[in-house]
Amino acid sequence: MSGVALRHEALEPWLALVNAPGIGPRTAAQLLERYGDAEAVLAQPARQLTAAGLRPETVAALANPAREPIERVLRWAEQPGAWVLTRNDPRYPPRLAQLDDAPPLLYVRGDPTLLAEPQVAVVGSRNPTPGGAELTHAFARELAGYGLVVTSGLASGVDGAAHLGALERGRTIAVLGTGPDRVYPAAHRELAHRIAANGALVSEFPPGVEPLARNFPRRNRLISGLSLGVLVTEAALKSGSLITARLALEQGREVFAVPGSVRNPLARGCHALIRDGARLVEEAQEVLVELAPQLRALIGPAPVATQPGPATPSGLDDTATRVLEAMGGDPVAPDELSARTGLPAQQILSTLLVLELDAHVSSLPGGRYCRRGGAERGDAPPSV
Repeated sequence: MSGVALRHEALEPWLALVNAPGIGPRTAAQLLERYGDAEAVLAQPARQLTAAGLRPETVAALANPAREPIERVLRWAEQPGAWVLTRNDPRYPPRLAQLDDAPPLLYVRGDPTLLAEPQVAVVGSRNPTPGGAELTHAFARELAGYGLVVTSGLASGVDGAAHLGALERGRTIAVLGTGPDRVYPAAHRELAHRIAANGALVSEFPPGVEPLARNFPRRNRLISGLSLGVLVTEAALKSGSLITARLALEQGREVFAVPGSVRNPLARGCHALIRDGARLVEEAQEVLVELAPQLRALIGPAPVATQPGPATPSGLDDTATRVLEAMGGDPVAPDELSARTGLPAQQILSTLLVLELDAHVSSLPGGRYCRRGGAERGDAPPSV
């Protein structure tokens, strides 16, 4: 049996499960916890599923799944760069899996391993002020420069600015309110292609699902659920961004808000979040500082080397040592370090993030880095 056929065979029970009427994310999660996986759920006798609380029409659909929606997904999954992750897939993002209503399936275009990387969500108004869009772009660019993945919802306004800023220095994830084969708004089609090539597009909705209004609040819980924290840069009092922030608080995520002018209606949402306990931030470095404990837990300290080089601090692995030695005494950009060491750009960024968290380097304006102690007065960020 071919590899494609094996993948199809493994996916079919999951597709039968999610397509059965009356089975949403919470019900699916309960069934999976009870029986183990989708194949085991389908193997249960009708009386057992009825006793578990499923309606007769749901039990009947599990016994005789409709073929057309299953075949549609399987055809889509044959495309290059298209992935379907089940809850049992090792690539399924662990932070999302913690939610009671985590989707049983995720449809991904791009790099599925990115979903498990440390992420910061950046959200806000669909109609930001020019200053708000500019500030969002700068925050996202700097956060991506630290090696964090920037996650947003591909909407107009702040979402688009966040994705564009992140793509300048690193990677980004767009969480869709449509199927993975649809782009909304249509004006972001080219942006979506760039994200798929340099990050990931992810949706809990199968191919063919159009941009229905009811889908976007569901999408918002994934934006916050994937992330360590949510940053709101500009938002009105009644907006989807505030819904995302509230979901983040319920999920135990950090919430950050950028203050603005009291005369700007799009600053009122951020001010309300700050009054309710969100952390006021004015620079991207402040987000990094607040997330440092979580990042340390996820990334860990720089691994210990058995024989550190004489010009570098003890306790660093070979990669960290190479990066520090390549920095020299002057501020340097990550792409220069990549050229000097031959290491991939993303490995440089993740190494710099670990080194900064462990106080070996400091980030400087303009996306440059220097060894701690070599920064000009006032350039170094607060210690994390």
